[in-house]
Amino acid sequence: MSGYDVLTRGDVLHAALQARDYLVGCGVPGALAGKDPRLWGRRAVDHSRLGWLDLPAASRGLLEQIDGLVAETRYSGLDHIVLIGVGAEALAAQAIMEGRPAGAAAPAGELTVLDGADTAALDLALERLDRTLVVLSSKAGVSLEGDAYRRIFTAAFREHGLSEREIAGRFLVVTDHGSPLHDFARQCGYRVGLTDPYLPGHFGALSAYGLVPALLAGADVHRLLDEAEALLPSLARAEDNPGLLLGAILGGCAQQGGGGAARDKVVLREAGRGSALTDWIAQLLAVGTGKRGRGVLPFAPPGVPQELPDVHGIAINPGAAAPAEADTSLWAPLGAQFLLWEYATAVTGWLLGVNPFEAGGTSVQEAEDDAATLLRDAAGGPLDEGRPAFVDGGIEVHADLGQPVGGDLAAVLAGLLDRVPGTGYLSVVSYLSGEFSGRYLAPALARGAHRPVCYGAGPGYLHATGPVHKDGPGTGAFLVVTGDAPDGGAGDRPVPGRPYGLARLQLARGLAEVRALRERGLPVVRLHLRDPAGGVGRLAEVVRSVSLSMSSPSARP
Repeated sequence: MSGYDVLTRGDVLHAALQARDYLVGCGVPGALAGKDPRLWGRRAVDHSRLGWLDLPAASRGLLEQIDGLVAETRYSGLDHIVLIGVGAEALAAQAIMEGRPAGAAAPAGELTVLDGADTAALDLALERLDRTLVVLSSKAGVSLEGDAYRRIFTAAFREHGLSEREIAGRFLVVTDHGSPLHDFARQCGYRVGLTDPYLPGHFGALSAYGLVPALLAGADVHRLLDEAEALLPSLARAEDNPGLLLGAILGGCAQQGGGGAARDKVVLREAGRGSALTDWIAQLLAVGTGKRGRGVLPFAPPGVPQELPDVHGIAINPGAAAPAEADTSLWAPLGAQFLLWEYATAVTGWLLGVNPFEAGGTSVQEAEDDAATLLRDAAGGPLDEGRPAFVDGGIEVHADLGQPVGGDLAAVLAGLLDRVPGTGYLSVVSYLSGEFSGRYLAPALARGAHRPVCYGAGPGYLHATGPVHKDGPGTGAFLVVTGDAPDGGAGDRPVPGRPYGLARLQLARGLAEVRALRERGLPVVRLHLRDPAGGVGRLAEVVRSVSLSMSSPSARP
C-alpha cells in the first residue's frame, strides 16, 4: 500500500467538516507546516516540541550512525532483541515489527518486549541468552520494572559465563541526552543512543525509540521512513490533507454540541484481533489529549459490542468494504500511519484547547513512586494491602463505592456497573502473569453496564493511557484484578539485589494504581485472586451472571 485516504460519513462527517473549515480559517495547516509554536499560546509550546514533523528525514541520519552497531550484532549472532520499556517507547517498536506489508519477508531477527505486564514472557527471553541484546528504552530514569529486568538479565549473563565487560556490551540504552538514565548508562559502561530531550515521547515513533529496537531485530525501517516522507507534502495543504481531516473528525466529534452528544470515545478497528499499532494510537491519543478534564478515549472492539451515541468507530486499513460499525475509514501504510496520527493528535489537542505535546501529568510518576514506597516500607515482608471487605470463592473483594457492600461478589460488580456514568466507561486493569486479559470480560461487562469497556495489563496499560483516565473527563469506573504469585516460573522470580520479586513488584504496582484512582474520587473495585488459575474462571462466571441480570434496559435503575 502506497496511498493514503480518510473517508467518513453521517453525523461524524458533519462535525468533521465544520471543524475542518474552522481549522483552515484559523490558519492551522500552514502554522503546523511552519512549526509555529504560537498555535498553543506564546509560551505554551517550544518550537523544538514540533520536531516530530522532521523525523522522516532527520532519522535517516540516525540509521547511518548505527550501521556499525547493526553490523556488529549481525556478526555476533545477536538476533533476539529484548526491549525493556513501558508505554510509547515499547509500543512503537512492537508496531513496526508487526506491520510489514503483505508478502514481505519476515524480519531476520525477533523482538521481545518486557513492560512489566506479562512476566511469563521473561522465561522465554532467558532461554535465548546466546542470541540476546537488551535494549533499555526510556526518556527519563529507570522504571521499577526496568531496574528489575536489568538486574535479572545481568545476573543471567553472569551465570552464563560472560565477563563484566561482555555483559555491558549486551546492553544498549536509548534515552534523552542528559537524562538520569543517560548518566546511569555511562556509569555501567553500556552503549548509549541519545535522542532529542525536547521531542515528546508519545510523538517519537519515528525516532530512535521506535526505530532502533526494530532495526536491530531486522525490520525494514528505511521503507517506514519513505512512507512517512511521502505523506509530508499533503500535511502542508489546507485541502486534501488527511491528517487535518482525521484531526477534525476526532476533535470535532469530541466537542460536538448543539443537541448532539459529544463523541469523545473512539473504537479502533483493525483486521484480526487488533495490534500494537492500535495500542500505540490509543496511548498517543490518551497522552496527547487527556488533560484539563478533556480527552479522547480509545477502545478496542470487544469492549463496545453495541452502538452508543457518544462512540464512533474508525476502521484502519479495511478491505474492499469497511466494517458496518465504522463511521470513518483510514488507509495508509505503517510509516504514514505514525505521522498521520501524530498530526491528527496535534490538531485534536488544538481544537480541545490542550497542549498535546506535554507528557501526561504527574499521575504516572506518582503511582510509580507510591509503588516504590510500598515495597520499601514492606522491607521484604507482606505488602500493606488492607483488609478485604469479604472473600467470595477465593476472591478477595476490596471495594470503595461510597456505599455499604454485602458479602456477594455479584452484588459488588453490579454496584460498580451502576456507578458508571451515563457518559462514562469502565476500565479493567489486570496485574496477573499469564494469558488472562480484560478482553475476556469486556463484552459481558459492556452489555451489563450499557457503556463501553476498555482493558489492558498493568503497569504498561495505565502508563500508556493513564493521563486520559486520571486527568481527562473523569467519567471512568475501574475494576483492578491482582493475584497471588503462581508456583514456579517467572511470576515469582526474585530480583537480584532487591528484597522483592516480580510478583510482589506487580502487586505493588496494582495497589499504587488503586490508591491513585481513589485519590481522584473515581469508583474502584480491586479483586485479588488467591488462586489465579481458578479465580479467573470464577470471575468470568460471575461477570456473565451479572451481565445477564443487567442486560435489559429495564433492569437498570
